[in-house]
Amino acid sequence: MSFTAAEIAKHLEGEVLGDVQTRLKSFAHADRAQPGDLTFAENDEFFALADQSAASAIIASKSSTSSTGKVLIRVANARIAFARALALFFPETPLPAGIHPSAIIAKSARVEAGVYLGPNCVIGERSWIGAGAVLHAGDIVADDCKLGAGTVLFPNVTLYPRTELGERVCIHAGSVIGSDGFGYVLDGGVHRKVPQTGNVLVGDDVEIGANVTIDRGALGPTVIGKGTKIDNLVQIGHNVQIGEHCIVISQVGVAGSCKLGNYVILAGHSGIAGRLNLGNKVTVGAQAGVMHDIPDGQLWLGSPAQPNRQAKRQMLAIQQLPELLRRVTKIERKLDIDSNSKLG
Repeated sequence: MSFTAAEIAKHLEGEVLGDVQTRLKSFAHADRAQPGDLTFAENDEFFALADQSAASAIIASKSSTSSTGKVLIRVANARIAFARALALFFPETPLPAGIHPSAIIAKSARVEAGVYLGPNCVIGERSWIGAGAVLHAGDIVADDCKLGAGTVLFPNVTLYPRTELGERVCIHAGSVIGSDGFGYVLDGGVHRKVPQTGNVLVGDDVEIGANVTIDRGALGPTVIGKGTKIDNLVQIGHNVQIGEHCIVISQVGVAGSCKLGNYVILAGHSGIAGRLNLGNKVTVGAQAGVMHDIPDGQLWLGSPAQPNRQAKRQMLAIQQLPELLRRVTKIERKLDIDSNSKLG
């Protein structure tokens, strides 16, 4: 599959500097690009590398004005254009509609037109699979689930009963949606299980990575808002409510009954204690441990997590401790003070 520079520019809503009929056959990083390839540069450093590469054309920002003989496709945002161009050159291969003979479908389930059910899929009683959905091998959809149109489940995904997915939801291999919430109460010296009677509701255009677990609510639903993207190896506890268009990066843990606003970012390996509220556009740094509510728009770092400026001051102070200890020891020696003695 190949495209002219003009066709790509139209797709990216950009403009061409150079030969608009230059034919581009693939997309490659600058250090691997060959003649006929398109590459991209989101800053001056990358542009210099791309300009020296063998690529025939470069996607670049509108501030880029010249190149040493390469076609430029200038766009408003090179990173966004990069994502859109990749999808153009490397479209996903559609699976033909059909049901594999080994799939098991309950009599009361409903499977709409254009659905692909791979080997050993199981569809439970009264579940509904929307038009054009794709279920790869070994997917388990328990009773009373709903899958919106265009939803894709990669191999070995498990949906517990009453899980509801919106349209165009994508769940990667090995994830479990709707498992029991971790709820116990100490009763007479033993941990008595609290029945988890809720479910999980996932909005439109959500993507969930591989080996993610999202627990159903104890009472009521656990909610993942539309457009939210969840990385691999994330744990979402029961009755959590995650807003729209959030980013949750690998190895994050969100304890039960937390509420996250819209456009929240949880960086890798961060943890959110139970029953906390995080406002809209909150960012939590990598490996942070959040133990308090966070207002709208704030960046918190560290463990225990604190507002950005306060956390950075403490980090700088910690870095200065070795030198401070050396200075204190030097002063103690000069004053002939025993460092193990108590003053006063």
